[in-house]
Amino acid sequence: MKQYFDIKRKHPDALLLFRVGDFYETFGEDAIKASHILGIILTKRNNGGSNIELAGFPYHSLDLYLPKLVKAGYRVAICEQLEKPSKEKKIVRRDVTEVVTPGVTTNESILDSSQNNFLASLFFEDNKIGIAFLDISTGEFIVHQGNRHSIEKLIQSFEPNEVLYSKKQKGQLEEILDSSVYKFGLDEWFFDADYNRDILLEHFKVVSLKGLGLEELGLAQVASGTILHYLSTIQQRNISHIHQVTRVQSDKYMWLDRFTIRNLELVRSNHESGISLLEVIDRTKTPMGARMLSKWMVLPLKSISEIEQRLDCVETLYEDESLRENLGEQLKKVGDLERMTSRIPMGKINPREFLGIRNTLRVVEKLKESVLVKQSNPIFTKLVQGLDECRKFTELIENSIDEDAPVLLKKGQVIKEGWNEELDEWRHVSNNAKDLLIKLQTKEIQNTGITGLKVGFNNVFGYYLEVTNKYKDQDLIPENWIRKQTLKGSERYITPELKELESKILQAQEKISELEEKLFIELVAKSAGYVSTLLNNANILAQLDCFYSFSELAEKGQYVRPKINDSLVLDIKAGRHPVIETQLEADKPYVPNDVYLDPERQQIIMITGPNMSGKSAVLRQTALITLLAHMGCYVPAESASIGIVDKIFTRVGASDNISSGESTFMVEMNETASILNNLSARSLIILDEIGRGTSTYDGISIAWAIAEYLHDDGHLRPKTLFATHYHELNQLAESFERIKNYNVATKEVEDKVIFLRKLVPGSCESSFGIHVAQMAGMPSSLVKNANALLRELESKSVHQKSEIQSAIQDHQTSSSFQLDIFDKGDSEWLEIKAELEKLDIQSMTPIECMLKLKELSEKIKGDQ
Repeated sequence: MKQYFDIKRKHPDALLLFRVGDFYETFGEDAIKASHILGIILTKRNNGGSNIELAGFPYHSLDLYLPKLVKAGYRVAICEQLEKPSKEKKIVRRDVTEVVTPGVTTNESILDSSQNNFLASLFFEDNKIGIAFLDISTGEFIVHQGNRHSIEKLIQSFEPNEVLYSKKQKGQLEEILDSSVYKFGLDEWFFDADYNRDILLEHFKVVSLKGLGLEELGLAQVASGTILHYLSTIQQRNISHIHQVTRVQSDKYMWLDRFTIRNLELVRSNHESGISLLEVIDRTKTPMGARMLSKWMVLPLKSISEIEQRLDCVETLYEDESLRENLGEQLKKVGDLERMTSRIPMGKINPREFLGIRNTLRVVEKLKESVLVKQSNPIFTKLVQGLDECRKFTELIENSIDEDAPVLLKKGQVIKEGWNEELDEWRHVSNNAKDLLIKLQTKEIQNTGITGLKVGFNNVFGYYLEVTNKYKDQDLIPENWIRKQTLKGSERYITPELKELESKILQAQEKISELEEKLFIELVAKSAGYVSTLLNNANILAQLDCFYSFSELAEKGQYVRPKINDSLVLDIKAGRHPVIETQLEADKPYVPNDVYLDPERQQIIMITGPNMSGKSAVLRQTALITLLAHMGCYVPAESASIGIVDKIFTRVGASDNISSGESTFMVEMNETASILNNLSARSLIILDEIGRGTSTYDGISIAWAIAEYLHDDGHLRPKTLFATHYHELNQLAESFERIKNYNVATKEVEDKVIFLRKLVPGSCESSFGIHVAQMAGMPSSLVKNANALLRELESKSVHQKSEIQSAIQDHQTSSSFQLDIFDKGDSEWLEIKAELEKLDIQSMTPIECMLKLKELSEKIKGDQ
């Protein structure tokens, strides 16, 4: 227990799994936690007179229980026995061999093959933040330095499973990070700039960080160096597979803020039963491809040439069905080359994974043969030519690893016969022990003439030769035989040759295990030289897989190649929502719609229409089609001509942020403010029901002012789709030349509303809310009552509507930016206004002021 507590003190923040024989034990508070999370028995152990809680599980169940602890949000330190127990040693040497955390693991039971498992590190200084993301299971290392908005966007995009930060900067971190993300605070000295720079120089074996693109990014250096240092503190020192670092350059990718990624449900749905865009378009065959597609989704390209290169590769597969099918068949045979390779330098690769790497390299060889024969487009051909078959490495695995090798060493034959002569000899002894004993028995019978000679075994002195007294009396026993035991009717002997054979037989399994382990370690060491090449292969295979996914999606979903250009025009003909159309029944095809946005003629489209008519679908599909095009993917439309968009902003839906004390309206205004403060001339803005979180007057005022701001904000003129229930906003089109009114058409038949879901020019004056309530199954009496109330309210609201109309007209004709829709405009209010203007506040006493205020108050109440 002293040994346990010494080790526990080194890892106070981790739950310690302490190896004792065939069990991992937990003690004290760790035992209480483990018992609760794992559902194992909590007991107590008496150690020197004091009871301590105890809970444990068999060592071979680690892969079953470890994921549960990590997913529960715990850091787990695994303490192993570092030497074999013996009679001479009372306590074996133990130490922590690995610390597994939510962001640092290579355990397949914890990892999601289709998603990266990122560990992030942040460092703040003034208004800038440095951030680094590392997936130790794949070797991907991504860094960035920027403002708060760019960092929030990257966190939303990469969704790290663990975030490192300086304890001193905890407050700044909590301002930008969701409370659900696992965080781990480090002492301030971890973030020393010079120290972390040296760590990077040493790890990448360079004398300058210019080649890595980090020389001028001091905060990014701190964040990335901290991650590498942190890994060394949790026993993750063999990380040579982290051989390059990628800098996220903001000007290379389309801007998607965190609200847009959430609102468009790109990576995951906001609803438990919903489906994300990623789920719909992902037709990849490999884990590497799935992970790359996820990154492409949140980092769409802005370069026309790079987008066109991707589209060319997709077109190559789309046009050549046999090539596409062949690529798909080959990719199905590919394992997770990225993660298998990354386990080589860490010494965690298992025999079966070596076979997986060999099988993947065989696929690489076949791919190069089949694709290059086709002489497809040069970009695609160059990509495939970049694959390396690694024939020597394939031969090494082929010759050394048994075809039926188990996952774990010591669980079966790992090293192939013929690879090592000494191992083959020991295997021969182990597999043919009985035959070897019979052979020795036969030889001794021939030499001695004792035909009744038998070979036996007992636990006292091992193997022996047994001779009955009949042969003993004939004086046939050789002189070199050594008598070991006398029985009533026989005697037992041993010989030097028998003892030598016995030694071999009894040692065989142990020797086989030792040799297999030694030879396997040698193989892992030889493989280290191929890590960089294998990871490059993994990257190329992932790209090919993404192109296959896009081409398969295009063929099956009837997508078309978008035309990408440098204009500011967005022209989509018969566009469809990629997610919604997959969820419709076969007899209910999706109704496509055209959308045309042009900063010169039709910059802002105001869309009105009933609830459930499809306004939001039109908005979202426009954003998603634009996004897919910038990913290099075909799009669900008859045609699409898309001028490069640098930012997509969305303000969709409404929800409270109660934990932060923010109302629905506050959340709405925060998101809208983010849009208005960051837009550009190439932005695409999606606004759905702005101003619904407050009163009608406030809502109309805000929505109107936003539309006017977007229209008149100098030279920017961002393309905007604006869905609203405020029909008053249709008047905007009368005063602003680039604002156009559209509505989603409906048809009324016998008091029923049919949603045509077609976007047509003009405005709609009704929301048909009661019809929607009826469709939702509201009681008929309630619906009837609602209709009666609606008619009554509509008759009484003529005056209110005229006031709003008048205020809008006044605003349109005045230079004032503020809508004057709160002025009552009747004689009583004008009287009070006149009285207030006559008052000389400076000459009045406080009592006179209070009396005058009371007089005016009573007059107002009397008027009401």
